[in-house]
Amino acid sequence: MPPVWLSETQSGAVQMLLVAGLAMILPSLVDRKNTLHRSLLMAVTIVLAMRYGWWRATETLAPVGLTVDFLASGSLFALEIAALASSISANLLMSRIRDRSAEATANEAWWAPDPAPRVAVLIATYNEDLDVLERSIVGALAIDYPNAEVLVLDDGKRDWLRSFCEKRGARYVTRPDNKGAKAGNINHALQMLDAEGPPAFFAVLDADFVPHRNFLRRALALFHDPKTGLVQTPQHFFNADPMQHNLGLARSYPDEQRFFFDHMQPARDAWGMAICCGTSSVARWDAVAELGGLPTDSITEDFLLTLALQENGWQTHYLNEPLTEGLAPEGLKEYVTQRARWCLGLMQIARSRYGPFGQNALRLRDRWSVIDSALYWLTTFPFRTAAFVYPLLYWFFNITVVDAQVPDVLAYFGVYFIWTVMTYNILAPGTLVPLLKDVSQHLGAIQITRAAVTGLLRPKGHPFSVTAKGGDRSRIQVQWQLMAPYIVLLVLTIAGLVIGIIWDRFAYYDAGDGKSVVLFWTIYNIFALAFILIACVELPRKERHIADQPVRAIFAAEGDRPRRVWIASLALDTARIRGRIWAEGTSGILRIPGVGDIEATVIAPVADGVRVLLRPDSETNDALLRRFYTEGDAPNIDVVRLGPVVRDLARRLSFNRGAGDQLRVASSRASAADRRCASAGARTSSGYASCPSAIRPAV
Repeated sequence: MPPVWLSETQSGAVQMLLVAGLAMILPSLVDRKNTLHRSLLMAVTIVLAMRYGWWRATETLAPVGLTVDFLASGSLFALEIAALASSISANLLMSRIRDRSAEATANEAWWAPDPAPRVAVLIATYNEDLDVLERSIVGALAIDYPNAEVLVLDDGKRDWLRSFCEKRGARYVTRPDNKGAKAGNINHALQMLDAEGPPAFFAVLDADFVPHRNFLRRALALFHDPKTGLVQTPQHFFNADPMQHNLGLARSYPDEQRFFFDHMQPARDAWGMAICCGTSSVARWDAVAELGGLPTDSITEDFLLTLALQENGWQTHYLNEPLTEGLAPEGLKEYVTQRARWCLGLMQIARSRYGPFGQNALRLRDRWSVIDSALYWLTTFPFRTAAFVYPLLYWFFNITVVDAQVPDVLAYFGVYFIWTVMTYNILAPGTLVPLLKDVSQHLGAIQITRAAVTGLLRPKGHPFSVTAKGGDRSRIQVQWQLMAPYIVLLVLTIAGLVIGIIWDRFAYYDAGDGKSVVLFWTIYNIFALAFILIACVELPRKERHIADQPVRAIFAAEGDRPRRVWIASLALDTARIRGRIWAEGTSGILRIPGVGDIEATVIAPVADGVRVLLRPDSETNDALLRRFYTEGDAPNIDVVRLGPVVRDLARRLSFNRGAGDQLRVASSRASAADRRCASAGARTSSGYASCPSAIRPAV
């Protein structure tokens, strides 16, 4: 009972305010690397989750019986409890964390005084374009390690790629068939290397991932322990994922995978069950040879490899350092295809002998690892979809799905929600922003749910779907197929809300406080659906290969003495020079420190200088690639602040007004610039015309 001077609603609100007050104090008291601190925070989170679940079970369901109300409220409750179980599992995982950077530093070159062990760097490719593969191959060849060989495993069997590898010094490998997709491709290379005399270790890179120079030195350091079978490193991305880009949040909000790679994987490592994620990993040859190669029973061969290694007694470790960076899916179709593939592959594993209840030698924690992953895919996305659908049952059919009083909602759900948001933003800053997190999980929820059910019921016979990379991203594209169900849901939700407002005086729609709960739920859904629709409008993308840090350089124009200049922005085939102006068509040599001399032609004036077209030769082109992708820190958002997020969202919403005018202006400028560029004879080092993508304005 609340104190006599407070109403029940006020009591619930006070409880929420107390938790919010703790949110302001705890960050200064909690060390997120301290296991005790993490465990206490997560223990409270789990208790509040169970308290909320108990309240839902005992106070909010329709009376038991063969009624529509009970079927509706009971089915929603079942979905929610399943999702809650997944959250509790994740909370338990997050109660500890491990950072192996100090261990890697202490054990660098552990093999000394013996020679550095031989390593094969495997780049598996199927249909990627040269501009995607070029940076990966050049970056791999630039790895700072004395005994590595780069092998390009081409299931596309392309002659131009063979020629490119021969020129750059990489080994080109094909096979007679494409059986087993990526895993089969890698296994073919392993068999070939085994026949020649196997290396001690092999690294795997996806075709769009570029290793930093120190990738092998840092990852190999953890193999000082002879029981280490595999070391996984995080995936970072030099481009914005579809949600970041389409919502205009590339500069203020992290990509969707940051929570997993920056926080969940270190937590899993602390429990001894870090997951292999395919690319950006290094494996011990002997450990994988014991298995007969990579397992091929799932289209997510990386997770399956983790379990197979652990069953054989090998350890999988995680080194949370930015040692590679790659290309995130650029379009929503690709984004959804990738995640549906992950979901399907995990369901295949759950149904295989490596499943949590299979006849295997896995440890209890490894079985938990599979259960946790399966729960995530099976519960999160169906529940997200249900959250949009079930309020409509009340508005259109007067079916009560949650029979709750506002004071109880505040006391049970409100307290649990605020504590959870607070805890995760202490332990994993910026990764749990309400609404935005929901939107990222709603995108593709229908397709992922379908993949989860299909994988459980029919785990075999599914082809490997390659995530398309590259392509023309210069225009607005509306993903109508993905958007259609959300348009329907938004129209129905708004219609239901209107019905509730107009017929409020009729008892037919009177559910007391329960109506207030559904009303808040409905308004929240309208905002979430609106953001989903915005995210389904794919905006044009800038040239990806760009560095915005000013660089000191020298430009020697024809007929003029060499002058020191600032390069305000630099791409593979254009640069913006600040502080001096030359006439259009002026040619010269641009000398960039660490890159070399590049032929350059002025193609357009800008506000504070000129834009020049670069014509790098093969050597300077590779130097630019190495500069962009093999050095520096992770190209990600580290700190999330509410102000910049709100500002960027407002800027994105304002884009919708006058977008057509901006596009027409951009198209006109691009056409004029392309004509100037073409007249300058622009070609990249590989022979492809570079003007349109290089100088198209961002809109």
